[in-house]
Amino acid sequence: MWNQGIGSWPARRARKTPDRTAVVHEDRELTYRDLHQRVLRLAHALDGLGVSRGDRIAYLGPNHPAFLETLFAAGALGAVFVPLNTRLAAAELAHHLGDSGAVVLVHGPEQATAARAAAEESGVAHRIALAGSGERALGYEEFLSTGGTEPLDVRVEPDDPCMIMYTSGTTGRAKGAVLSHANITWNSVNVLVDTDLTGDEVTLVVAPLFHTAGLNMTCLPTLLKGGRVVLHSSFDPDRVLETVESGRVTYLFGVPTMYDAMAARPRWATTDLSSLRTVTCGGAPVPERTIATYLARGLAFSQGYGMTEASPGVLFLDKEQTSAKAGSAGVPHFFTDTRVVRPDGTEAGPDQRGEVLVHGPNVMTGYWGRPADTAAALSEDGWLRTGDVARTDVDGYAYIVDRVKDMYVSGGENVYPAEVEDALLTHPAVAECAVIGVPDAVWGEVGRAVLVLRPGADASEDDILGHLRGRLAKYKIPKSLVLTDALPRTASGKILKPVVRDAYATAPADHPRP
Repeated sequence: MWNQGIGSWPARRARKTPDRTAVVHEDRELTYRDLHQRVLRLAHALDGLGVSRGDRIAYLGPNHPAFLETLFAAGALGAVFVPLNTRLAAAELAHHLGDSGAVVLVHGPEQATAARAAAEESGVAHRIALAGSGERALGYEEFLSTGGTEPLDVRVEPDDPCMIMYTSGTTGRAKGAVLSHANITWNSVNVLVDTDLTGDEVTLVVAPLFHTAGLNMTCLPTLLKGGRVVLHSSFDPDRVLETVESGRVTYLFGVPTMYDAMAARPRWATTDLSSLRTVTCGGAPVPERTIATYLARGLAFSQGYGMTEASPGVLFLDKEQTSAKAGSAGVPHFFTDTRVVRPDGTEAGPDQRGEVLVHGPNVMTGYWGRPADTAAALSEDGWLRTGDVARTDVDGYAYIVDRVKDMYVSGGENVYPAEVEDALLTHPAVAECAVIGVPDAVWGEVGRAVLVLRPGADASEDDILGHLRGRLAKYKIPKSLVLTDALPRTASGKILKPVVRDAYATAPADHPRP
């Protein structure tokens, strides 16, 4: 087999475990044989459109088997897959399509209007709609049926580009991280080694597949191992709990807000969670109260830290260390290495803060069409600058402190908002929070906390800020509070700090409702 990329995975799995269930979605199941046949048909149909090696194929839609079929079909042709965020506006989608030079866009019915506008603006040659043919769009199933099932003989090397994943854009306009087939494969191997996935794994994927963690930390490693992937199109806490119980789910990934939402449901206390072997959390540090809630149900979190540019796994904390190393993101994945360095490039010692650098076969090849940005992010010897600040303890466990760009300076002292936010979340009235630096005539900058209170909660400003006294140094305690009903987040659950700053940095401080 000439194809050494992930486009060959369905064929390789079909020859080993053809009758195992590969994907479950709604009331539909696909075996590995089914998946292989459908990928072949789609690849041949795309070839009939003139799609060839190196062309870009984009997908816009919720979690669905067609997402995976399009990914694998692109890989089978040596083309490059471009997953798109369904939360983006048409203009943003047009930028991604135009920037990547996509020639085909596969999309869901809910995204038809945005897909049409973005495709026309960016010059995409072909649109394929999941719900059937629409105006100037091919119907997905009809299109797939036109393809044959003969084996494809396309040479794909491990270092060839596999996908372009656009970063969330929390620090400016999104850039496309180019991940090779080797990057994706090694990241999957890291997951298999560090989480002990097995061939009988039942993985529930509720995080969006267009996000790197939902795809590369849960879905693809499970398919590589020959397990079963259960796809939910969107997150619903009651449905997740019901699926875990009825489907005997063994592996679950989410962000802290998702786990908190599940634990807040009435059926939380009675749902049978005994099948779960691995409960992984990413996207943000897991609050201690969330850890305690799940430990009370016999579930320990495996936590991690990563970024799109690293495919995304960088650090991983085994569940055995959840309590002993609470708040830590763990140690590097098996085949990945990290360093924590000061601004002058020297190694930071234990408990000293510095920027996290990453090296390994899972680190991206660069940013699509952006050589200057690539050179700024990757050193000549392949170390990736993450832009994240961390400290390590004497055992080598890393604690992510904050983003370099989120830090502010108050009276000459560096303040890392993540540390303040973690302390605020220990207050029983606080559901969500974001801390930003705002101008101050005396101190240069001081903190402002933007809060979402729990339903029915009653707390004063003095009560909330007083809760921090004794927990944090005085200069770290915010000088003002602003209440809001919700914080802006990316699809992966990360708070959009630039949006928070734009909205609240100059807004008058408000007090919690009486």
